[in-house]
Amino acid sequence: MRKASRLFEIIQILRLARRPVTAADMAERLEVTSRSIYRDIVALQAMRVPIEGGRGIGYILRPGFDLPPLMFSIEETEAIVLALALLERTGDRELKVAASRVGQKITGAVPEPLRQVFQSQALHAWGSIAAAPTAVDLALIRRAIRDEQKLALDYRDEFGRATERTVRPLALIYYSEQAMMVAWCELRQAIRNFRADRVEHCEPVEAFFRGEGDRLRQAWMAGWKT
Repeated sequence: MRKASRLFEIIQILRLARRPVTAADMAERLEVTSRSIYRDIVALQAMRVPIEGGRGIGYILRPGFDLPPLMFSIEETEAIVLALALLERTGDRELKVAASRVGQKITGAVPEPLRQVFQSQALHAWGSIAAAPTAVDLALIRRAIRDEQKLALDYRDEFGRATERTVRPLALIYYSEQAMMVAWCELRQAIRNFRADRVEHCEPVEAFFRGEGDRLRQAWMAGWKT
């Protein structure tokens, strides 16, 4: 988890807590060390977030501080509910967990009757659930897209031929059956699609294409629309 996201999560934990929360408890929830939490608390206090407490006794958020509220219409809330339900049907484990957290956060933040939309279970996504790919973590691909970091692939095409590729990941397309990575293939010197279920090994390499992602995505989108 990046630091900016972690700082936001710490505020959310303290905002919803009814009693002081220790650094150890927050570290366990966020899967970091207690030392990282202590540093984050100091950073938040330096940004004038009113966090009180200390080591051994826990931390609280002084009353009166909150993040700007999210306000939606009924239709916008229903759109969020259905979108989160659709995410539950992808093969992306990390996004499924994130979707559940989003629902909980919004449910706790919005007023009635919007909260009833989240709790009524009146909207559902139906159909087959995509299986998670066995040899690649989709979260790794999404991070590589964000960081514009190259990936090394062991890939088997539709004819069963094994190849090794170095690619610049640009986008992920989620279908009902599987996910597809769009990437610039350095072997073919062109944009290619790679089915996640045909990837046999995937790992980031110490090489980046920073500043090129948007340009390559625009070229892909222009070709897709023609």
